[in-house]
Amino acid sequence: MIKNQRHAIYFALAAVFLWSTVATAFKLALQQLSPLQLVFYASVFSWLFLLSCLIKNKQITEIVPTFRRNKALYIKLGSLNPFLYYLILFKAYDLLPAQQAQALNYTWAIALSLLAVPMLGQKLRKTDIAALSFAYLGVLIISTKGQLTQLNFQSPLGVGLALLSTLLWALYWIYSTKNKDKPILSLFICFSIGLPLIAAVVTWQNAWIIPNLKGTLAALYVGLFEMGITFVLWLIAMKKAENTAKVSNLIFISPFISLILINQFLGEEIHPATLVGLLFIIAGLMVQKLIK
Repeated sequence: MIKNQRHAIYFALAAVFLWSTVATAFKLALQQLSPLQLVFYASVFSWLFLLSCLIKNKQITEIVPTFRRNKALYIKLGSLNPFLYYLILFKAYDLLPAQQAQALNYTWAIALSLLAVPMLGQKLRKTDIAALSFAYLGVLIISTKGQLTQLNFQSPLGVGLALLSTLLWALYWIYSTKNKDKPILSLFICFSIGLPLIAAVVTWQNAWIIPNLKGTLAALYVGLFEMGITFVLWLIAMKKAENTAKVSNLIFISPFISLILINQFLGEEIHPATLVGLLFIIAGLMVQKLIK
């Protein structure tokens, strides 16, 4: 793919904007579907989109050989994403205000550096420790609405699930470092493994329903713009980028756009503690990313 920094920024901004909408979309979708039902139907739509990409790129014949080369790895990846990660993330959104859940979700990169120590043999640098301190202080501020001395959590289970989802997402990316296959092909295989697992849990919980129009459209939006199209846009941006760092730094815009959308479309009054805590989280991410 021909390098073009301006085009890379356009694709990255499109991805950032779409990712900024998903916290609002999650809450609206959860008004129509349970977390389990949303995971299933959104994953179906994402699977269909990824399949269409493979058909367009004439990669259908590569699916089975690619899976056979790395069966154990793909079973791990598919069990994490979409199955466990999104089920736990959507449950966290079901329990928490969108502003809290989306802010806590941005700590996954910090969780990645923690898991990299035992799993990849990496060492925590002083900058990593500073980043951890900033980020998890931000988590504490958001979770307690600034009442640090009282430690009065609005939903301890919701906070716990949101943080657990960051660990699962970080674990997914650690396992993904061992995967050298084509990204869209790999993601399709993951969804092909995850979907039957989700369907099995839906059956176990007797949660099968035919969603109404609002529920269908909500699941379609989540499936396409959280799990599918946005991933492809970001992938194109990274491939076109002449300077990937400058492009990837655009992701820091996303949580603030997300808060505006949450306020406008969900009617949530943004708590000052959310903004303060989010600034601590972003500061932690920037320390980790920019200071080598």
